Amino acid sequence: MKFQIGLVGLGVMGRNLALNMERNGFSVCAFDIDEQQRQKAQEAFSNKKMSVVTSFNDLLFALERPRKIMMMVPAGKAVDAVIDALSPLLQSGDLLIDGGNSYFLDTERRYKQLKGKGILYIGTGVSGGEEGALHGPSLMPGGNPQAWPLIEDLFSAIAAKTEDGAPCAAWIGEGGAGHFVKMVHNGIEYGDMQMICESYFLMKQLLQMPAQEMSAVFQKWNQGELDSYLIQITADILSKTNPETGQPMVDVILDTAGQKGTGKWTSQAALDFGVPAPTIAEAVFARFISALKEERVQASKVINSPQFQFKDDKKQFIDSLEQALYASKICSYAQGFQLMKAANDEFNWNLNLANIAQIWQGGCIIRAKFLIKIKQAFSENSNLDNLMLASYFREALQKRQTAWRKVVSTAALTGMPTPALSSALAYFDSYRSAQLPANLLQAQRDYFGAHTFERIDRPRGQFFHFDWQQNS
Repeated sequence: MKFQIGLVGLGVMGRNLALNMERNGFSVCAFDIDEQQRQKAQEAFSNKKMSVVTSFNDLLFALERPRKIMMMVPAGKAVDAVIDALSPLLQSGDLLIDGGNSYFLDTERRYKQLKGKGILYIGTGVSGGEEGALHGPSLMPGGNPQAWPLIEDLFSAIAAKTEDGAPCAAWIGEGGAGHFVKMVHNGIEYGDMQMICESYFLMKQLLQMPAQEMSAVFQKWNQGELDSYLIQITADILSKTNPETGQPMVDVILDTAGQKGTGKWTSQAALDFGVPAPTIAEAVFARFISALKEERVQASKVINSPQFQFKDDKKQFIDSLEQALYASKICSYAQGFQLMKAANDEFNWNLNLANIAQIWQGGCIIRAKFLIKIKQAFSENSNLDNLMLASYFREALQKRQTAWRKVVSTAALTGMPTPALSSALAYFDSYRSAQLPANLLQAQRDYFGAHTFERIDRPRGQFFHFDWQQNS
């Protein structure tokens, strides 16, 4: 028997993805250099159209031609090591797929390297965590276009499905496009999570709400326009108690956050492309500052907070907080989609932003009800400069800005840090402003460095220098 798909890397993600493939009718042969992982997989795969082998040679021998092998190994050196081991054994027309969180420029490099050897290559974003891998992830494949027909049926079968049954998998574009889109997905995820955490913190610290009461608020929010996976799990998290103490489980967790780097990559890409993505960047910085636990504790002892007591209507503030979170969420997604648009212009990937919104509707971490609206916006205008300009989102922001400003100003007055909510509002205000103070900034640059400036009474593209000291 020859197997239809090979898989390298049998950690939880790899095992679950393999089981998903087999459940959907595809025979799988798998390998891992770790014997313990092979043993775990052997137990999970028993009595199924699956096999675990002990070498790369055995893996290749077991696969039908053209061979299709998916790598589920850590990004970076591990991916290059597997490619180096497999590529001499592969033949022209065989396909390698990287399903990890690889940096998109690494995927570009590997794609070009293997293309020269006649080997097809795909770098695919896989979102949804362990449960998604088993029951249906969101898949974002990019690389060699000739490879997509070889795995389209497989990816369509194992992917999550939207409410109307469409698979949350679609061809993204050539080269590193798939991993770039997954990177942006993770950047938006950073923003989403930070804004939710700030909303929780305002309820906890400002309104003195217990965890169960906050859980009920998030459950209610999940029934409306904020309906999303992250809101859903937040409600669930806040409902759990620590069996040892009987206290809310969230309260025994140290307030320092980790990361794997994709949010940082997204922020770096925004800087490289000259695209404003402050909410995503602030979410990354918020994790950095959370790691300074000892410093923060010491600072709290010597720097006083504002003496301000919350006296407004609690129910009304919670309603305002819901509106502020939704408005900020729109801005975070707008930044992510604007970044993808800029990368598309640079790399000529032919990204279909409506399709990307669709494949994020199920399986992935940022899946949310309002992605349907995002798909509609880009379906109606594929050249939309910014999501905030689409009629639905423009009206949604205008309708909520009073409540949004109330939340951010209240947080500032009470000394509550809301970097993501605040930066989203600043982004909104900056984007809607016909004039910004950059004219003074350009004057400053010209004053100390003769960097020149454009004039309002001359055509764009003409640059001038003023002798500031001579004319003083």
